[in-house]
Amino acid sequence: MVEMAHVSEYKKKRVKELVDLIEKYRAVGIINMEGLPASQLQRLRAQLRDKMLIEMSKKTLMKIALQSSNKPGISKLADYLNGMPCFLFTNESPFRVAITLRKNKSTAPAKVGQIAPKDIIIPAGPTQFTPGPVLGELGQLGVKAGVDKGKIVIKEDKLVAKKGEKITKQMATLLQKFGIEPMEIGLNLIAFYEEGLVYSGSVLDIDPNKTLEDIKRAASWAFNLSMECAYPTRENIQMLVAKAQMSASALKNSLKIDA
Repeated sequence: MVEMAHVSEYKKKRVKELVDLIEKYRAVGIINMEGLPASQLQRLRAQLRDKMLIEMSKKTLMKIALQSSNKPGISKLADYLNGMPCFLFTNESPFRVAITLRKNKSTAPAKVGQIAPKDIIIPAGPTQFTPGPVLGELGQLGVKAGVDKGKIVIKEDKLVAKKGEKITKQMATLLQKFGIEPMEIGLNLIAFYEEGLVYSGSVLDIDPNKTLEDIKRAASWAFNLSMECAYPTRENIQMLVAKAQMSASALKNSLKIDA
């Protein structure tokens, strides 16, 4: 246990509670609640309470709790206590938890000064706007627009903010008019500890559908390679035998061998 001299009894008790939770659950995550409305936090906690436990505390106490735990390597999580961090305790796989958290995120309008979480595009196509100030606002952001049948039409897709850029007042106003909500509200996973390993949020941020397609593609390539080099496996042996028979038959016919 980290030395806690001259610390109030309440803080000592709180650290012990956190250490006990760290020892109890096999996986411990750090999530950032910065910008998350209290009402949505309560809703998420209620929805997810069967799968995970969310505990808030001061950064200092969280850091001490991590350093006081006997779990090997868990103190590394202290490097991820950024923004408004809190603990997430679970016995589920960190990858499953990451998917669950992503599914429970909702969109929100962009506000001035926020950072774009992804490339923000105003798509080509017709709009409900009649010619007026909006046409000028589009032009100021470099959006190519015209008028067709009395309505403004966006001529081509326009990237108005790259991932990582700050949202300007002009962008925020225009995006709201177009009903584009590029921001995500939810529990942002920063890092996860499981069995001695620490995974960053970016490592856990996988697309299940894309991953499945990648696995299928890899399996297809592996099968084709095994066929080309005639490497027998349970999956390809019948096709290899059939291929060998066809090759032998073709060779026999080309050499006009009677058999």
